[in-house]
Amino acid sequence: MGNIVAIVGRPNVGKSTLFNRLVGMRQSIVDETAGVTRDRIYGKSDWNGKEFSVIDTGGYAVNTDDIFEAEIRKQALIAIEEADAVLFMVDVTCGITDFDAGIANILRRSNKKVFLTVNKVDNSDRLFSAAEFYSLGLGEPWSISSISGSGTGDLLDAVVAGFKLEETAEEEESIPGISIVGRPNVGKSSLTNALLDEERNIVTDIAGTTRDSISTRYNKFGFQFDIIDTAGLRKKTKVTEDLEFYSGMRAIRAIEHSDVCILMIDATSGVEAQDMNIFHIIEKNKKGCVIVINKWDLIENKDSNTMKRYREAVEAKVAPFNDVPIIFTSTLSRQRIFDVLQAAMSVYSNRIRKISTTKLNEIMLEEIQLYPPPATKGKYIKIKYVTQLPTPSPTFAFFCNLPQYIKSPYKRFLENRLRKHFDLKGVTVSIVFRQK
Repeated sequence: MGNIVAIVGRPNVGKSTLFNRLVGMRQSIVDETAGVTRDRIYGKSDWNGKEFSVIDTGGYAVNTDDIFEAEIRKQALIAIEEADAVLFMVDVTCGITDFDAGIANILRRSNKKVFLTVNKVDNSDRLFSAAEFYSLGLGEPWSISSISGSGTGDLLDAVVAGFKLEETAEEEESIPGISIVGRPNVGKSSLTNALLDEERNIVTDIAGTTRDSISTRYNKFGFQFDIIDTAGLRKKTKVTEDLEFYSGMRAIRAIEHSDVCILMIDATSGVEAQDMNIFHIIEKNKKGCVIVINKWDLIENKDSNTMKRYREAVEAKVAPFNDVPIIFTSTLSRQRIFDVLQAAMSVYSNRIRKISTTKLNEIMLEEIQLYPPPATKGKYIKIKYVTQLPTPSPTFAFFCNLPQYIKSPYKRFLENRLRKHFDLKGVTVSIVFRQK
């Protein structure tokens, strides 16, 4: 990955606001509360025809009350190490703080190209105040306002001046998106870190550690996809903070924009009502689904039938859509982690599969002949033709003489027959009836 820009600085200086402006969307959560961003968040931007990646980091601080301080600091240092250029952001309204001086010392030793970015310069008085940041020894301060965009153009001109012009790969569109969703503290970030084999996201025992939806490119073992770690989704009645509300909205948006969702469930607490709510969100959006039962190593007194009984209980909960891969894992011991990858990619293949009209009619019309739709009000229904529609998820159109008289039980019968003859495991199947 070339042309990487990292935005670093102490808490609450406007890093996420600038990040959102550069990537052109509200990807990072922005709030007046200090310490909102915790993990490294990646986005794409371009300026003057040059594309580059942008990394948003958590606020770098020492000796604070934030229990995530050490992990946030580690994530910021990793971002600096990865970057080709660093935007060191400071706040003109506060002047130089001890945290600013500490970060400046780290950056001077990093041998990275550093752009001292003075934020919140909204008027001429603040423009004069920006001069004091010369004393940090990082060269000329760049005065900007990340909210209004003032000064960001000149800054970006300087940043991209040393970047190479890269050709964009045309196959980017075909790369699947896989999101990891579930309730808080079920192990979503642990699974992401285990798959990537690095400390990509902060992991603690505290529910709600992850706030933003964090996308990372995975390219190992012949697989290539974007993996998205999301914030835990709680019941609406339990969401009392704005930050958690926005985290939940971004998690739902991640589901809407992904191809396959890995629904993680805590084996020790079983399938709860909120797990089913998340499953129905996935089903409603017609996304592929893989159910992962995490923390399986914590289940005591297991016997040869424990997994079978647990699987049957889960299938009963998600019925009638119970044709879903269910995998039992332990992210800490990395048990069956590779099975999760294989299942997710298999579901993606099923979701994009196109079945020929000839084969569909050959098999399904024979099934319909053996078990035709029941007559309604003395009228006989004849299904004459079936085809797959060009939709993102499998949708099949059955052409018949009286589509309005076909009821849900027969519709479910047709779906079961489709699943029996064609591998559609893990994907929602839509069936529509049209007048012939």
